Amino acid sequence: MPAEDTNARAWQIYGQRQLARAYTPLIPDRLGWTPWEEVGPGAEVLGDVTGRRVLDIGSGAGHHAAHLAHAHGAHVTGIELSPTQHERAVSAHADVDGVEFVQADVTEYLAGAEPFDAAYAIGTLAFIDPHHSLPALRDGLRPGAPLILSLLHTDLHGRGPSTEVAPREQMILLRDDPPLPTLMWVLAPQLWEDLLTECGFRVEAIDLLPHPDENATVVQQLIRARRLPDRPARVSSRPRSTQAPAAHAAVGVGAILLSKQGILLGRYRRGTLELPGGSVEAGESFEDAVIRELSEETGLAVHAEDVRLLGTLVDHVEGVLRITVGALVHAWQGQPTTQPDESVGDWAWYPLDQLPDGLFVCSAQVLTAWRPDLAIDHPPAHFTAFAPAK
Repeated sequence: MPAEDTNARAWQIYGQRQLARAYTPLIPDRLGWTPWEEVGPGAEVLGDVTGRRVLDIGSGAGHHAAHLAHAHGAHVTGIELSPTQHERAVSAHADVDGVEFVQADVTEYLAGAEPFDAAYAIGTLAFIDPHHSLPALRDGLRPGAPLILSLLHTDLHGRGPSTEVAPREQMILLRDDPPLPTLMWVLAPQLWEDLLTECGFRVEAIDLLPHPDENATVVQQLIRARRLPDRPARVSSRPRSTQAPAAHAAVGVGAILLSKQGILLGRYRRGTLELPGGSVEAGESFEDAVIRELSEETGLAVHAEDVRLLGTLVDHVEGVLRITVGALVHAWQGQPTTQPDESVGDWAWYPLDQLPDGLFVCSAQVLTAWRPDLAIDHPPAHFTAFAPAK
């Protein structure tokens, strides 16, 4: 069964159960982006919505839409696919001025709607394939309109986000009823940013909002994006030649993993000691290259949000321009082990004050770019640091 059908069925049953219980959430005093009170910002992240048309994606019982209309003077359209969830909203809030509730698929609805001034989704957009929802939202928002998304980052079981655009099973929990299986796109922040950027949005901030109980594992992410202006007509380009060019540049990554025991280094089959890393593949981001190389070479699993790019190192070797991007990895899962068919193995931790001789030149350059005080001799390279993340 397709993910959207699975989710539609789950929310239909959920709404039916809540109707049977006659449960209606109260209109909140402030807009909350998590299930927990007083965690994170309020409606101010939408900007001034007074008199503006705002889209509530997956409006559920309608209490968030009613709050924005009543407390902030917005004209809110709550769009909801589930008929039973739509019934809950209409039965409770149909008389609230400035609110209308529509039972429809959001992507189909936006295709014929006048563009909105703002849109938001509180925990709901992860139930829709982003390849369907984000292009529809881009076309359904005015240039410059904010899009605010609250999404699951880490679940009750401590399972963090995925680094591939694919849904996975997550349960809707109810106090007195069996859990409902759904399929959710629980994606790493960098992946959401990449998807939004591809679809014509500028991501302004991504905040991680942990559960107020420090013993709980659940984390929500709050994404603040803005629809970019329409682009002018594009200028066409000439296709590349089908002839293979002569090799003239090489692009790679080098990853620094620092534990209490020191820096992780492996031994290349020719004898040099190296940081984990390697060549960047076509269509791959630097972060993705770091994650892939660590998995292939060491068996370690890393999340994109735990990779911080340091900058680029540029030098020349026998007429070939060599570009190396250094990265600092803050966290990982597993223990480094020699992997079959890899040219680097025998992974070990080396204290910073006891680094061995025979370091691979690129690894030495990355290390001194990170810590210029390290006493390592190597050929010079031009280092350009990346701007720190805001």
